[in-house]
Amino acid sequence: MKAIEIIDQGSKGYLQLAERPVPVAGPGEVLIRVHAAGINRPDVLQRIGRYVVPKGAPDIPGLEIAGEIVGGDLSGSDFKVGDMVCALVQGGGYAEYCTACTRLCLPIPKGLTPIEAASLPETYFTVWSNVYDFGRLKEGESLLVQAGASGIGVTAIQMAQAMGHRVFATARTEDKCRACEKLGAERCVNSTTENFAEYIRQATNGRGVDVILDIIGAAVLDKEIDCLADEGRLVLIAYLGGRLGTVDLAQIVHRQLMVTGSTLRPRSNDFKAEIAANLRKHVWPLIEAGKIKPVIYRVFPLAEAMQAQKLMQSNTHFGKIVLQVI
Repeated sequence: MKAIEIIDQGSKGYLQLAERPVPVAGPGEVLIRVHAAGINRPDVLQRIGRYVVPKGAPDIPGLEIAGEIVGGDLSGSDFKVGDMVCALVQGGGYAEYCTACTRLCLPIPKGLTPIEAASLPETYFTVWSNVYDFGRLKEGESLLVQAGASGIGVTAIQMAQAMGHRVFATARTEDKCRACEKLGAERCVNSTTENFAEYIRQATNGRGVDVILDIIGAAVLDKEIDCLADEGRLVLIAYLGGRLGTVDLAQIVHRQLMVTGSTLRPRSNDFKAEIAANLRKHVWPLIEAGKIKPVIYRVFPLAEAMQAQKLMQSNTHFGKIVLQVI
């Protein structure tokens, strides 16, 4: 099969089309003929040597795919050979064939193409896990999404808005801010020209937001603590703005705040399968009803995976970047 390899992993690493053996599905796995694969920031970090791949994961990048089940272990599932699915995978997505845990496959929502479906798993699993499981966002509560124009951001904005929450966001340009508002953010604050914490306090009459989903980290940590409501939850899933920050511990203690973090890829299949079940029950109907829509910025052919990753590194995109395999 054709697949993308990482050459000279590190600061000068690049991606190259190569021939690889078709992988073999093991117990509890299916083999999928990949139609499309999503691009995610961990893929980029893997190429430049700043992301440790979990033991046993393929060296081929790619964490989310959509395609046709062509074989494997379907026992205990409602899938059959020939079904079109999207799946969260441990790696190997930038290829014509990829194995996936059967329990981490989801039917492609009615009305979506494989390209659209390939943009779903990584961000939807991540957002559900961090906003609703770790962040415990519940009815009547509000959410602030940092970097609202990212793949994670556009997913979180739409999912929370569709489920009835008040949603705020940040982005770095006016165009991106307006696009986030069209997706459902009540207001997207331009983080290069405005103080988002001040706006949040004003917009909530001094109360603050209940949950913050953050991929920025140290650069905004102090402001995030300032604009959390009492008993609010800050959930960190990346630190693109720095790893080391300062925080007023008195606020955390006396206002009963929670600061937590998580990463999805090393988690067990049992953990991820619970997320898959919740997505299928609570979110897939919203997608099929048109209340949540994939946001695809650009599609590249598989052979142009390097160009796709460079686009992601430029931070000029809005939403998801996808590779078309067939």
